[in-house]
Amino acid sequence: MTQTRTTEEWQAADAAHYLHPFTDFKSLAQKGSRVIARGDNIYLWDSDGAKLLDAMSGLWCVNVGYGRQELIAAATHQLKELPFYNSFFQTATPPAIELAELLTEVSPPQFKHVFFSGSGSEGNDTVVRMVRRYWDLLGQPERTILISRNNAYHGSTMAGASLGGMSGMHAQGGLPIPGIVHIEQPFWFEHGKGMTREAFGLKAAGWLEEKIVELGADKVAAFIGEPVQGAGGVIVPPSTYWPEIQRICDKYGILLVSDEVICGFGRTGQWFGCETFGFRPDLMTFAKGVTSGYIPLGGVMVGDRIADVLIGQGGEFNHGYTYSGHPVACAVALANIRLIQRDHLVEGVRNDLGPYLAEHFSALAEHPLIGEAQSVGLMGALQIVRDKATGQTFDPSLEVGMLCRGHCFGNGLIMRAVGDRMIIAPPLVMTRAQIDEMAGLIRKCLDLTLVDACGRGWL
Repeated sequence: MTQTRTTEEWQAADAAHYLHPFTDFKSLAQKGSRVIARGDNIYLWDSDGAKLLDAMSGLWCVNVGYGRQELIAAATHQLKELPFYNSFFQTATPPAIELAELLTEVSPPQFKHVFFSGSGSEGNDTVVRMVRRYWDLLGQPERTILISRNNAYHGSTMAGASLGGMSGMHAQGGLPIPGIVHIEQPFWFEHGKGMTREAFGLKAAGWLEEKIVELGADKVAAFIGEPVQGAGGVIVPPSTYWPEIQRICDKYGILLVSDEVICGFGRTGQWFGCETFGFRPDLMTFAKGVTSGYIPLGGVMVGDRIADVLIGQGGEFNHGYTYSGHPVACAVALANIRLIQRDHLVEGVRNDLGPYLAEHFSALAEHPLIGEAQSVGLMGALQIVRDKATGQTFDPSLEVGMLCRGHCFGNGLIMRAVGDRMIIAPPLVMTRAQIDEMAGLIRKCLDLTLVDACGRGWL
């Protein structure tokens, strides 16, 4: 883009007119926003020209990196051919049909149908509507309850935020809406001390069965979860967790929903996170990586168990969006998935980059501030602690994670803080040399945080 204003001018206009998501508007207006002006490969440049290694892929989504001409060309061509038409009134467009075909090819075999939305939040709203419609068609309309988990993130619409288990979101807007309940998350560091991870995984899955029994299986419609809780802090569950969740859902006939908005399209080293963790969902929500964030697009992969009823029983499903199957978004998604296939990015994460990142995180686990390091594929978390020997954490009011995050931005690294848990999800196109660069920056920022913590008397 052509730089037409100074950073201060951009910030002033931003403060005057732009309300950001998940933001203290008053605080940001006083501080001034960070203005990102350009991106290339895995790097960004702000309006002052500072270069940043984007270890968060934008917002978990720019999987193929910035500036990919294949995606830009696909959008340009489709904008010239047909910039928009809707999917209402028994119509469709070629890109939407073709993308539906391709998505079923890369998804697990039980998925042969897709319902498009504009985002992951809309996709999870669709899940709520579709799950309840399914049970209604089967003559069990009383099965309306969906079970989710504390600290889960499933979007910020009314239904999506209700499915999520974040207390700060539930404190605003009268959430959760009726018919959505939560169990505890499978976070070993917080809830499993004194147990092996494998034993804890079984215990954490057992909380689902306890809740089903408490509510009555005839009232429960579905269980929804992210394979790895992303926005919650990259909580990687024990290997025993998801197979036991699958067994419990099968035992009680509960639908199983995998929210793949973050984990889908190669992030965990398989096309979808459910494949990495060994379970067979009936529905999969997707967004973000389907277009690498270049154009908004989301949706739900619908398994045969549900599609056979929706199609076979007939009757109108009174749900949808203006931009369901948007032709430009679908064209970009087609180009994105074909690029992932052509360049073998999923295999690269599984066989090379993921294990290489794990080696670096294993080394970072030895840092004096780190009590736990977790990674799977190209996503990882480092838990900052006050006492490495006991795992004691800092007083949350000290906001040590935000202190570390500030050092990251100040040293050319975008890394996210979830409380005192530092997380990454870099683009899938990284090289080993770029992982080395990222790990070096992370270590530098941890060292600077340690110096600050000591200097402030926190250690």
